[in-house]
Amino acid sequence: MSQGVSTTAGLYGLLAEFESADALAAAASRAHKAGYTRLDAFSPVPIEGLAEAIGQDDRRVQRFVLLGGIVGGLSAFALQYWISVIDYPLNVGGRPLNSWPAFIVPTFELTILFASFTALFVMLGLNGLPQPYHPVFNVPSFARASSDGYFLSVEAEDPKFDRTDTRRYLESLGATEVNDIEP
Repeated sequence: MSQGVSTTAGLYGLLAEFESADALAAAASRAHKAGYTRLDAFSPVPIEGLAEAIGQDDRRVQRFVLLGGIVGGLSAFALQYWISVIDYPLNVGGRPLNSWPAFIVPTFELTILFASFTALFVMLGLNGLPQPYHPVFNVPSFARASSDGYFLSVEAEDPKFDRTDTRRYLESLGATEVNDIEP
């Protein structure tokens, strides 16, 4: 069978299991460098640099959090300004109506609130969560992914995917087991 041509009817991809976090990180890095682009890694613990090793260097969450914080801070200040200067002006003790030092604490609090909610919802949205079903759940050994299993999946939609060659390649990376992922 030639490279890039595969019989993938009824196949989501391949799932390789590794013995340790270091073995998974090394295999993921080597697979990405070999040209596989549709990779995903599963681990019970965070592994430093694993996302970058499989080519996921998306930094959109940070931009959204910054934007959410700015919106929160501006809306808090605008609300206090509107109330104190335009809608219900009270001159207490001769202070100016726009007494911005009194606005600092609520502005800070709403900045943090908006930024944190933005981080939560953007992270869930970009990760596609909640996800009650994923094809890797069909592999029986994947049940250990939340306790002591380290897994790397290669999707059949990957341009370089070939069922036998990819299986052989994953085994050469030190996988203890390679399973088909049925959709």
